[in-house]
Amino acid sequence: MEHRTIKSWAIDDRPREKLIAKGKTLLSNAELIAILIGSGNRSESAVALSQRILQSVNDNLSELAKLPLEQLTKFNGIGEAKAIAIITGLELGKRRQLETALEKPKITSSKDVCNLMQPIIGDLAHEEFWVLFLNNSNKVLAKNQISKGGLTATIVDVRLLFKKALEMAAVGILVCHNHPSGKLQPSISDKQLTQKIKEAGFTLDIKLLDHLIITEKAYFSFADEGIL
Repeated sequence: MEHRTIKSWAIDDRPREKLIAKGKTLLSNAELIAILIGSGNRSESAVALSQRILQSVNDNLSELAKLPLEQLTKFNGIGEAKAIAIITGLELGKRRQLETALEKPKITSSKDVCNLMQPIIGDLAHEEFWVLFLNNSNKVLAKNQISKGGLTATIVDVRLLFKKALEMAAVGILVCHNHPSGKLQPSISDKQLTQKIKEAGFTLDIKLLDHLIITEKAYFSFADEGIL
């Protein structure tokens, strides 16, 4: 028995034709993935296979995006090429989200910072420390990764941080880092680092506006909690 390709299905079951006739928004996640992989296996259609893959991650696209190629190819009917197609499609979606966030670079609240940075560091398996450099209108001049660490910590060179701030002629900065553990509460070292950055900024007349701890689904703001 041959693999069941999309072309061999009844017209009503073809997601490509459905997209053309009814629009992309009416397609389910499984149907969109089915278009990416093109065919299923000997016993199930591309849509059925896509549904099974999604069920393995509780229908969560963010979790699906984390699956490595080796894990995707364990599904019957998913070879290297199809696995790469899925990974590529999800990565493009993530990059589009990043571009959308950059369309409104003015910061008015901690939520704005989270919207900008969560797609970048929220789901990482290691810690990263980033700085947003702002002008006097609270518009983001640039954002930079200052350091990259292990599972539980990252080392931050405050001198390097403010060197970049001076180069950007920034009047304010926002700092943020992720907690791969998912825990939002700041550690003692998080609090000490925040104070160190705040004091250095005071000397240089560059105000630390906030420090955010970001996880995949939430964030903690030092400013909102009144501990900055």
